[in-house]
Amino acid sequence: MHISSLPSQFGIGDLGTGCINFIDFLAHSGQQYWQLLPLGPTSEIFGNSPYMSSSAFAGNPLFICPEQLVQMGLLAQEDLLAGSFSEYAVDFSQVTAWKKGVIHRAWQTFQQQLSAAEQKSFFARLTGKHHWLRKFSLFMALKEQFNQQSWMEWPEKIRQCHDEALQEAEKELQEHIRYFQFEQYLFFNQWEKIQSHAREKGIKLIGDLPIYVALDSADVWAHQEIFTLTENGEPTQVAGVPPDYFSKTGQLWGNPLYRWESTGAVQEKLFSWWQQRLQAILSTVDIIRIDHFRGFESYWSVPAEEETALHGSWKPGPGISFFQEMGHRLEDLPIIAEDLGVITPAVEKLRDDLAFPGMKILLFAFDGDPENAYLPHNMPRNCVVYTGTHDNDTTVGWYLSEEVPSWSKELATIYANCQHPDAAHFHQQLIYLAQSSVAALCIFPMQDVLGFGNDCRMNQPGTARNNWQWRCAPRFLTDSLARELRKTTALFGRLPKQASQTKNKKDKKED
Repeated sequence: MHISSLPSQFGIGDLGTGCINFIDFLAHSGQQYWQLLPLGPTSEIFGNSPYMSSSAFAGNPLFICPEQLVQMGLLAQEDLLAGSFSEYAVDFSQVTAWKKGVIHRAWQTFQQQLSAAEQKSFFARLTGKHHWLRKFSLFMALKEQFNQQSWMEWPEKIRQCHDEALQEAEKELQEHIRYFQFEQYLFFNQWEKIQSHAREKGIKLIGDLPIYVALDSADVWAHQEIFTLTENGEPTQVAGVPPDYFSKTGQLWGNPLYRWESTGAVQEKLFSWWQQRLQAILSTVDIIRIDHFRGFESYWSVPAEEETALHGSWKPGPGISFFQEMGHRLEDLPIIAEDLGVITPAVEKLRDDLAFPGMKILLFAFDGDPENAYLPHNMPRNCVVYTGTHDNDTTVGWYLSEEVPSWSKELATIYANCQHPDAAHFHQQLIYLAQSSVAALCIFPMQDVLGFGNDCRMNQPGTARNNWQWRCAPRFLTDSLARELRKTTALFGRLPKQASQTKNKKDKKED
């Protein structure tokens, strides 16, 4: 479940009480992992997708908890008086306008509380702690100054990051720059509290790292030499995937590609950027799910002028040498490989040579082929099994869908040994099936735990509207639901070891 989906009275999930309560719910349910979507800033221009962010490093200010700003003395209680927000869906326009107003009021108070010298010292320490923050905050201030135009439309010297032009902009936009740094201070201050609470409750956080970054991002603007761009900053080749299960014309993502073929100084800059990116996400989560892992073996390269992804070609990725280099630089790389879609033996070999667990999706299993890799009897131990992901229909939605053949649904119910197959219980059967598998780890979308239909689907790939909106109302996270989930988790030996040992001791004492 993503942060945005958490219960909150302010229209979107945040890093406050709803987040703390959800971690407590997971612990009570006997769970040990919480997987999130990318945490970066989002934009309505890109449909609020967490996979198209203005930064690969920054946090989303929409997740800042207003109640904690009151506790910090930056807001008064009356500042939290809000309009009517839905508890079932995020209205991003409404939430963004309100949350920006609240954070701006907190910023004004912050400025009043500190002298000019204290502010200078504060932001010097902050930018020293987060190496990426100086360029990111300048990028955001420039976006504001140029009416949210793409950086490719900026004046030439700013666009090309000439030192003198950037220094002049920093002086002119100092207060705006510090505001965006203040937002990041609030986000990471609150996130550290969430990390601490998760550790206390024995919950490990799984973060999501998209392989590509958005063209109109601080990362591409500040590091143009490591991407496939012209001297003017325009992409020559962009990312996507060929036709697949989701789209007959493929998916044209439009992200600029990396210069993996580079050598010398450019390659070192590219590898250093990736090192910093991996270090940053590992400072916020325990495990990384790399989205589109197959792009490291080979990637679909589409000429920038194309309107679909049909006329692309496969190009060789950096392969195992990249991960070996990152391993030397970082020592530990706890990674889950998102290996869905068009997967070749070469991709599987790269995954297995690195000993990264891949993903197995149960909703992809029931095509009538007994050798289907997603069927539990074909799964290896070193994998993560999912009932579905944020890109799939919910389990109940799948079962009720007229687009899914009836024979496929029947096969699923037979495989799950459903005695009385129906939509009301199918999600429970699939969770049971996943937990009974040999997969090292099971992850369930919260919608599947709750048994919700496709009106609660998180994302429809290939569409730009009405995605990423689903929210979980607090009354759905009940003690009875926690007990139910804990029951099947215990049945298949998936409880935390300490909890299992405690229960065994109690049972022996009662005997």
